[in-house]
Amino acid sequence: MTSPYPILCIVGIVVAALTIAAYLIWVERRLLALWQDRYGPNRVGPFGLLQVAADAIKMFMKEDWIPPFADKPVFIVAPAIVFVTVLMSFAVLPVAPGIIVSDLNIGLLFFLGMSSLGVYSVVLAGWSSNNKYALVGGLRAAAQMLSYEVFMGLSLMGVVMLAGSFSLAAIVEAQKKVWFVIPQFAGFVLFLIAGLAETRRTPFDLPESESELVAGYHSEYSGMKFGMFFIGEYMGVTLISGMIAVLFFGGWLGPALPGLVWFLIKTFFFICFFVLVRAALPRPRFDQLMSFGWKAMLPLALANLLVTGAVVLVWGNR
Repeated sequence: MTSPYPILCIVGIVVAALTIAAYLIWVERRLLALWQDRYGPNRVGPFGLLQVAADAIKMFMKEDWIPPFADKPVFIVAPAIVFVTVLMSFAVLPVAPGIIVSDLNIGLLFFLGMSSLGVYSVVLAGWSSNNKYALVGGLRAAAQMLSYEVFMGLSLMGVVMLAGSFSLAAIVEAQKKVWFVIPQFAGFVLFLIAGLAETRRTPFDLPESESELVAGYHSEYSGMKFGMFFIGEYMGVTLISGMIAVLFFGGWLGPALPGLVWFLIKTFFFICFFVLVRAALPRPRFDQLMSFGWKAMLPLALANLLVTGAVVLVWGNR
């Protein structure tokens, strides 16, 4: 079900991803203000909508400084890696029937592969900065992202067994009778937690915890290089929210409204959830984060995998 107009689809998805990621900055600040009973951005334009444009102009005007003690080639390349890997992942995300860049039969594996490559961005940024705080942030990010990717992959194997395919479009079509969040609720919770860790969002923002590490792996970044990390994070939130909608909530499936509208509604709901988590939960210690992953999430992911496999095997033999 690859789009008959691939160039138009590519341009549309890239523009939509960048625009949504930019305006998520405004959405997050407004929602945080609402939940914390204070004012959000409300000065620049109606409802503060032009705050994003003001921030972008300020970022373009800032000096793009490279520290003399940094490893310059790696320092420059690192922000681009997270930007490119997230954009590449959008290529296999089925937005609606016919609106997908490439319907790969291994689309889910491609998504996991791209998210794995994203860790190089923060690790190289922390190392090339030649700053002890940035290095600690990069090491934290490497340990956190590599660990939680294990559980992310295992949490999705139940969905693959139920759908019988790694194609994301086929997974959506397999949910016409029932959304996979019902038979795979444990997998959904595990994937949601792993998604928070993968995007380094609160409460899993330990690689850049400002109370300990200044700004973590991007302490030495400024100007548009910092902006690429910033936008990359919000594109990651959009991507994970879209993947949750596709894998567990039927993607574009829904009554009355067009498929694209249903996909956007579900994705926006989970984006708001990501923001609410930031507003409500405190940050754990790093050892608690790692212990939770290996001592709680790994056993739960393996148990979910075994139970789903047994049920599919028994059901298939009936």
